[in-house]
Amino acid sequence: MSASENKIEGWQMRMIMKECLALRGIVTVLNTPFTAADELDSNALRRHVRKALTAGVAGFLVPGMASEVDKLTPHERAVFVDTVLEEAKGRAVVIGGASAASGAERVRLARRLVAAGCDGVLVSIPYENDRQYAAAVREVGDTAPPFLMLQDWDPHGYGVPVATLVKLFETVESVRAVKVEVVPAGRKYSELLAATDGRLHVSGGWAVMQMIEALDRGVQAFMPTALHAVYVRIYRLYAAGDRQGARDLFEKILPILAFANQHLDISIHFFKRLLYAQGIYPTPAVRPPILPFDDAHARVAQELIAKACALEAEVGG
Repeated sequence: MSASENKIEGWQMRMIMKECLALRGIVTVLNTPFTAADELDSNALRRHVRKALTAGVAGFLVPGMASEVDKLTPHERAVFVDTVLEEAKGRAVVIGGASAASGAERVRLARRLVAAGCDGVLVSIPYENDRQYAAAVREVGDTAPPFLMLQDWDPHGYGVPVATLVKLFETVESVRAVKVEVVPAGRKYSELLAATDGRLHVSGGWAVMQMIEALDRGVQAFMPTALHAVYVRIYRLYAAGDRQGARDLFEKILPILAFANQHLDISIHFFKRLLYAQGIYPTPAVRPPILPFDDAHARVAQELIAKACALEAEVGG
């Protein structure tokens, strides 16, 4: 074999050396608590973080889509992240959300999150083509976050091409994780893990409707909203080798997920009402524009909230 044939390209060496992000378990996406005066309630947010930590979550993603992030002011976004960082205090990973409409704003947010001390940064970037997407990812990567997580969000399709995500993992130092939220998610989980020999960190989002399937496929982390004790228990049962126990508990929350997953806005309405019922949030208030939650929604939600509270009590949450 010649020296040229034996040579390993720089990006190939980085690919070989890059280890999978050591993040396992439940990374909760926190809803934003609002006061009756429509202000961010940092005290309620602190209560929520403490409850999630007590339940055993591995981390927080803040703010995300479930946080109504597009309706928060820049100041509210900053207070949100700072509050979670103060409460987590190294007990759980905090991933800051840097998604925004423009590349300049994504970079500004990423710099602020890195300076604030976030353990990682997540960004969702609309995919037009490989060149546009890679350039946008590199712009955020240049802010030098401890790790960069790409949110592969496409509720109607397969999202960013697998080859594109793999190449970015290979060539952008900070890219170490992808949050998969596409249709269908399962096959993409497996394709990403296989293409990177399991070194790319892959997490499941959008209420993790395929949680047991995803665990079977080797997904490392999950990003739901609320129900912390239940999700943590499911994950721990599976990790301990009790797949049937994990599946039995997961099936108990399926009616809740089926209802909440009608639409992101319905999910926000529902989980805020759950957090209000649990005494964590002072109001179930949401910010417009948002889909209405009518009397039929409210009636079913009340039944499912009772079920959710009973399940949390059952597992010790």
